[in-house]
Amino acid sequence: MNLNVVIRPFMVLIGANGVGKTSFLDALSILSASASGNLNAALSQFGGVANLLTRGKSDGLSFLVDMTVPGHEPLEYELRLEPKGTGYSIARELLCQRRPGFLDPFRHIDSSDGDIKYYETEANRLVRPDWEHNPLETSLSQVPKMFRQPEELRRILATATQYHVLDVGPRAPVKMPQPMKPATLPGYDGADLVPYLYTLREAERDRYEAVLDALKTAFPDFEELNFPPVAAGMLTMTWKDKKFSKPIYMNELSEGTLRFLWLTALLQSPQLSTITMIDEPEVSLHPELLSILADLMREAAKRTQLVVATHSDRFIRFLKPEEVVVMDLDDEGCASATWADSMDIEHWLAEYSLDEVWRMGRMGGRA
Repeated sequence: MNLNVVIRPFMVLIGANGVGKTSFLDALSILSASASGNLNAALSQFGGVANLLTRGKSDGLSFLVDMTVPGHEPLEYELRLEPKGTGYSIARELLCQRRPGFLDPFRHIDSSDGDIKYYETEANRLVRPDWEHNPLETSLSQVPKMFRQPEELRRILATATQYHVLDVGPRAPVKMPQPMKPATLPGYDGADLVPYLYTLREAERDRYEAVLDALKTAFPDFEELNFPPVAAGMLTMTWKDKKFSKPIYMNELSEGTLRFLWLTALLQSPQLSTITMIDEPEVSLHPELLSILADLMREAAKRTQLVVATHSDRFIRFLKPEEVVVMDLDDEGCASATWADSMDIEHWLAEYSLDEVWRMGRMGGRA
């Protein structure tokens, strides 16, 4: 997969199965792990670099990211990983910034095949590390504090978080009593949903009320959430419904209700990571809930870079062309990504909704 994508605050990746939507999210997760010192662990979860490469089409995994710097040239970060035996090597890592009037860019990090060099601010030059450098982790995650702009890039990349479809099986963490503790996010598996909502109610009342408002819009008979203790230091959550005299416990809620509650709570968090990725948010959700979810995502995108992957035309109905990236495969099996508002579809949108235009094949991204 070789993609060149301009990032926008809210971007929804659409396309048929196998065109690279989830791979794009996984690539961002690996890039995030590379900046936080967790590259080796992340690659192990994916089965290694060799397992990530498109069969016969690539001999390495390369990233090139640039970050806008107001008043200056963009900051550019290049990273290339290659298989090495049963593991991998960091074949190339370059963090640089072009300067007006200079032929060569200013280099914060310049490393190739184990030859590590980084800019030491006190020495005022590129130096090799005199400390133990882990060859399986990037220099970006290891070198001492750099200038403000590269530190900002490191922070942005390191805080990316990916959320997959929430497990709502009989013994899923989201259905179990949860420990009472401060929590700023509901957890990727919902294991902190109860303490998070309780904390939100006590410390971020406006955000908590926004969660309740979304639930009341989605479920007209919903009244309130309560958090009864079930054991020492443990809480559960109940759902009060107008149709029933007794509260409904977490394990009694439907799959769609639980997933919508979890997504709504996540998107209202004041502590969202710099980059938030959500894979297939539409699973188990009634089409009417998707309209509410789209609005919640737009609001959240003011506080986080939000990247969503879906193949649901039901969800696309509630999106705008400038929010949609169409992913497709060319004749050689390579992935492409195109913003929908750059396509010639305005005359189609005059008569059809965006999901209808997609189903008709006017935007690509179909099997």
